[in-house]
Amino acid sequence: MKKKRRPRKKIGTSLTLILALLVAAFLPLAAAPKKKPVLDTYALVSGSVFDDRGYALPGADVILAPEAQPTKANTIAMVSDARGEFVVRVPPGPMHYSATVHAKGYQSQRKTVSVEDQERVEVTFQLERESK
Repeated sequence: MKKKRRPRKKIGTSLTLILALLVAAFLPLAAAPKKKPVLDTYALVSGSVFDDRGYALPGADVILAPEAQPTKANTIAMVSDARGEFVVRVPPGPMHYSATVHAKGYQSQRKTVSVEDQERVEVTFQLERESK
């Protein structure tokens, strides 16, 4: 007695079809251009602090605060370096900031700084000595 053979199922074609569909579905994701994160864009506010004789004033407290309220930008405090310089990243404009500098033995000074876009804005302070 001969055994009857059952017809074989063609599994190779359906497996190939599934793999092709998966590759086709994920290929656009891999080939898509990567976008820069929004956090990579910024503006710079930099400056120098001098004393009344024109020498660099290290260790001066610098406070940069947005003038418009309410705003997403925060108040930023920093200290001028050994050359009397400071630099800080801020969100790209347009925005107006109030920059205030304090140093022991000197009168405070305040200036308005305007940032329009992704740019570097420089501001210079020359502090006068406090009268005794």
